[in-house]
Amino acid sequence: MVVFLHQKKQWPIPRALLEGNLHDSSQILITTVTKHNNWKCTHHRRSVAACLVQSVYILERDRQEHREEPEALAPPWWESFHFELNRKLVDDADSSIFGAIFEYKPPTSNLTIADAPRFVIVFRGTITKKDSLNRDLRLDWHLIQNSLHQTTRFEIAMQAVRNIVSAVGNSNIWLAGHSLGSAMASLAGRNMAKIGILLEAYLFNPPFFSAPIERIKGQKVKNGIRIANSFVTAGLSFILQGQQESSTLEDPFVSLSSWVPNLFVNPNDHICSEYIGYFQHRKNMEDLGIGMIEKLATRNSLGDIFLRALGKESEPLHLLPSAKLILNLSPSPDFKTAHGIHQWWRPDLHLQTMTYIYS
Repeated sequence: MVVFLHQKKQWPIPRALLEGNLHDSSQILITTVTKHNNWKCTHHRRSVAACLVQSVYILERDRQEHREEPEALAPPWWESFHFELNRKLVDDADSSIFGAIFEYKPPTSNLTIADAPRFVIVFRGTITKKDSLNRDLRLDWHLIQNSLHQTTRFEIAMQAVRNIVSAVGNSNIWLAGHSLGSAMASLAGRNMAKIGILLEAYLFNPPFFSAPIERIKGQKVKNGIRIANSFVTAGLSFILQGQQESSTLEDPFVSLSSWVPNLFVNPNDHICSEYIGYFQHRKNMEDLGIGMIEKLATRNSLGDIFLRALGKESEPLHLLPSAKLILNLSPSPDFKTAHGIHQWWRPDLHLQTMTYIYS
């Protein structure tokens, strides 16, 4: 099932968020107006989630540059929205801050607390600074190899998620991340969904590693390549499934279908743009009457099929049964803009939203 929604709406957020390079400035004051804290508004929820992700980037920069209170630049990014820093998530390999847990602590007069998240667990992406770059690049390589779940950083992240859910339940707990961090949030969300715990997730520029079909100009050429790929993938999946005593290809994927994360994708960002074709192709295959082929192909990738054929356990992280896909159709002058977290708190975005439910 696919639901389409076009959005082009302005939402007031702090002017300081839109001006200048805040992470390079020691003079930051981000303020919000209480009446604008409307947690039912999707624009507000998206903007706050993006700002909390940005705060983790700046937390690590504060650490690297030895900035402490009152010189630290990160706190206004969460304090402005009435959050408190509950815990920093620190990598055991290089002591870098890769995530954080924030707790919502609004003023007692705030009446929208029921619609707000109680906790937000946030993960940053790669930082191209020497103090964290080597470790981040190693994690990026694990992501490409589909082995992120085997890293100690993810183990720390997953344990943090389990601890919060165990302590307060799964009501009003958000996951959020950008780039590599969105992959970690996605993997954590998948693991929880498999045991029936559905956490609201905000995944900004989530990586989708495959052939860059979406960058091909001709639509007919793209469609032809995707259809051919589906038949090959489905055929190999069927053969491999028949060779196994018990199938593990279907159940994990189907068990995730009730989890509907928010995927924030820029079509000009080749790291995440393949999500557009991935979901649209499923609909096209259904329209052509060959949806059963795609149901088998959509839960597998050729790389992971070969790994399983070699006896290696592999479940493709980037393949999702259901999702709310939010496209930023605003102009992006370069890749840095298209992939950046900063685009997602802007109030003037031209967004297109499509909801895909696997059934």
